[in-house]
Amino acid sequence: MNIKTLIIVSLCLVSLMTQAATELKPSTGGQFEQTGRYQVHYIALPSTILDSKIATTYGIKRSSSNAFVNISILDTLIDGTPAVTGKVTGTATNLTGKITNLTFKEIKEGNAIYYIAQLPYRHKEQFTLQIRSVNKHGLNSYLKFTEQFYVE
Repeated sequence: MNIKTLIIVSLCLVSLMTQAATELKPSTGGQFEQTGRYQVHYIALPSTILDSKIATTYGIKRSSSNAFVNISILDTLIDGTPAVTGKVTGTATNLTGKITNLTFKEIKEGNAIYYIAQLPYRHKEQFTLQIRSVNKHGLNSYLKFTEQFYVE
Protein backbone atom coordinates (compact mmCIF):
# COMPACT_ATOMS: atom_id res chain seq x y z
CA MET A 1 0.00 0.00 0.00
CA ASN A 2 1.49 3.37 -0.99
CA ILE A 3 1.42 6.42 1.26
CA LYS A 4 -1.29 8.13 -0.83
CA THR A 5 -3.64 5.19 -0.36
CA LEU A 6 -2.82 4.94 3.34
CA ILE A 7 -3.43 8.62 3.94
CA ILE A 8 -6.72 8.55 2.02
CA VAL A 9 -7.85 5.54 4.05
CA SER A 10 -6.71 7.29 7.24
CA LEU A 11 -8.62 10.44 6.34
CA CYS A 12 -11.76 8.41 5.64
CA LEU A 13 -11.48 6.56 8.96
CA VAL A 14 -10.91 9.72 10.92
CA SER A 15 -13.79 11.39 9.11
CA LEU A 16 -16.12 8.53 10.01
CA MET A 17 -14.96 8.47 13.64
CA THR A 18 -15.29 12.22 13.92
CA GLN A 19 -18.76 12.23 12.42
CA ALA A 20 -19.81 9.47 14.79
CA ALA A 21 -18.62 11.59 17.69
CA THR A 22 -20.57 14.56 16.23
CA GLU A 23 -17.50 16.77 16.35
CA LEU A 24 -18.11 17.73 12.72
CA LYS A 25 -21.34 18.49 10.96
CA PRO A 26 -22.46 15.42 8.98
CA SER A 27 -22.19 17.37 5.72
CA THR A 28 -18.53 18.28 6.31
CA GLY A 29 -17.11 14.93 5.14
CA GLY A 30 -13.55 15.40 6.43
CA GLN A 31 -11.08 17.39 8.46
CA PHE A 32 -10.23 20.49 6.49
CA GLU A 33 -10.40 24.26 6.62
CA GLN A 34 -11.63 26.19 3.60
CA THR A 35 -9.57 29.35 3.09
CA GLY A 36 -10.67 31.20 -0.02
CA ARG A 37 -9.98 28.96 -2.99
CA TYR A 38 -7.96 26.46 -0.92
CA GLN A 39 -8.84 23.51 1.26
CA VAL A 40 -6.21 22.66 3.86
CA HIS A 41 -6.72 19.04 4.93
CA TYR A 42 -5.18 17.87 8.19
CA ILE A 43 -4.78 14.74 10.25
CA ALA A 44 -2.56 13.56 13.11
CA LEU A 45 -2.18 9.83 13.76
CA PRO A 46 0.14 7.40 15.55
CA SER A 47 3.02 6.43 13.26
CA THR A 48 2.39 2.74 13.95
CA ILE A 49 -0.46 2.75 11.42
CA LEU A 50 2.11 3.19 8.66
CA ASP A 51 3.57 0.19 6.92
CA SER A 52 7.26 -0.09 7.87
CA LYS A 53 8.34 0.22 4.20
CA ILE A 54 6.38 3.43 3.76
CA ALA A 55 7.68 4.87 7.03
CA THR A 56 11.27 4.04 6.03
CA THR A 57 10.83 5.46 2.52
CA TYR A 58 9.66 8.81 3.86
CA GLY A 59 11.86 8.95 6.96
CA ILE A 60 9.05 8.61 9.49
CA LYS A 61 9.95 6.93 12.77
CA ARG A 62 7.47 4.14 13.54
CA SER A 63 7.00 3.99 17.28
CA SER A 64 4.18 3.57 19.77
CA SER A 65 5.13 7.01 21.10
CA ASN A 66 5.48 8.90 17.82
CA ALA A 67 2.76 10.51 15.72
CA PHE A 68 2.78 12.08 12.30
CA VAL A 69 0.90 15.18 11.21
CA ASN A 70 -0.20 15.28 7.59
CA ILE A 71 -1.23 18.48 5.80
CA SER A 72 -2.44 18.68 2.19
CA ILE A 73 -3.38 21.83 0.29
CA LEU A 74 -5.96 21.56 -2.49
CA ASP A 75 -6.95 24.26 -5.00
CA THR A 76 -10.74 24.15 -5.38
CA LEU A 77 -10.80 26.55 -8.36
CA ILE A 78 -8.88 24.19 -10.63
CA ASP A 79 -10.64 21.22 -12.25
CA GLY A 80 -10.08 18.09 -10.21
CA THR A 81 -9.12 20.06 -7.09
CA PRO A 82 -5.40 19.27 -7.38
CA ALA A 83 -2.85 19.36 -4.60
CA VAL A 84 -0.66 22.44 -4.64
CA THR A 85 2.61 23.39 -3.00
CA GLY A 86 3.02 25.75 -0.11
CA LYS A 87 4.99 26.33 3.03
CA VAL A 88 3.66 24.67 6.16
CA THR A 89 4.81 25.48 9.69
CA GLY A 90 3.35 24.67 13.05
CA THR A 91 3.56 23.94 16.73
CA ALA A 92 2.07 21.40 19.11
CA THR A 93 1.45 22.50 22.69
CA ASN A 94 0.68 19.96 25.41
CA LEU A 95 -1.45 20.61 28.51
CA THR A 96 1.58 21.64 30.58
CA GLY A 97 2.41 24.33 28.02
CA LYS A 98 5.41 22.59 26.47
CA ILE A 99 5.69 23.72 22.85
CA THR A 100 7.08 21.42 20.17
CA ASN A 101 7.95 23.00 16.83
CA LEU A 102 6.75 20.88 13.94
CA THR A 103 9.16 20.52 11.03
CA PHE A 104 7.20 19.68 7.89
CA LYS A 105 8.77 17.76 5.05
CA GLU A 106 7.24 17.98 1.57
CA ILE A 107 6.46 14.63 -0.02
CA LYS A 108 5.39 14.39 -3.65
CA GLU A 109 3.92 11.14 -4.91
CA GLY A 110 2.43 11.36 -8.37
CA ASN A 111 -0.04 14.26 -8.32
CA ALA A 112 -0.30 14.17 -4.52
CA ILE A 113 1.62 16.58 -2.30
CA TYR A 114 1.83 16.02 1.46
CA TYR A 115 3.50 17.92 4.25
CA ILE A 116 4.49 15.54 7.03
CA ALA A 117 5.86 16.34 10.50
CA GLN A 118 6.63 13.99 13.36
CA LEU A 119 5.50 14.48 16.94
CA PRO A 120 6.74 12.41 19.90
CA TYR A 121 4.22 11.88 22.70
CA ARG A 122 3.61 10.18 26.05
CA HIS A 123 0.63 8.02 26.96
CA LYS A 124 -2.64 10.02 26.94
CA GLU A 125 -0.78 13.21 26.00
CA GLN A 126 -3.03 15.85 24.48
CA PHE A 127 -1.82 18.55 22.10
CA THR A 128 -3.23 21.68 20.57
CA LEU A 129 -1.78 21.86 17.08
CA GLN A 130 -1.51 25.22 15.35
CA ILE A 131 -0.69 25.06 11.67
CA ARG A 132 0.08 27.89 9.23
CA SER A 133 -0.02 27.23 5.48
CA VAL A 134 1.00 29.86 2.93
CA ASN A 135 1.83 29.97 -0.77
CA LYS A 136 2.72 32.57 -3.38
CA HIS A 137 -0.80 32.49 -4.83
CA GLY A 138 -2.59 34.01 -1.84
CA LEU A 139 -3.02 31.14 0.60
CA ASN A 140 -2.60 32.30 4.19
CA SER A 141 -4.32 29.70 6.37
CA TYR A 142 -4.22 29.19 10.11
CA LEU A 143 -5.84 26.17 11.65
CA LYS A 144 -5.98 24.90 15.18
CA PHE A 145 -7.07 21.48 16.38
CA THR A 146 -6.64 19.23 19.39
CA GLU A 147 -5.47 15.64 19.35
CA GLN A 148 -4.80 13.11 22.11
CA PHE A 149 -2.45 10.15 21.65
CA TYR A 150 -2.15 6.84 23.46
CA VAL A 151 0.88 4.57 23.71
CA GLU A 152 -0.11 1.17 22.36
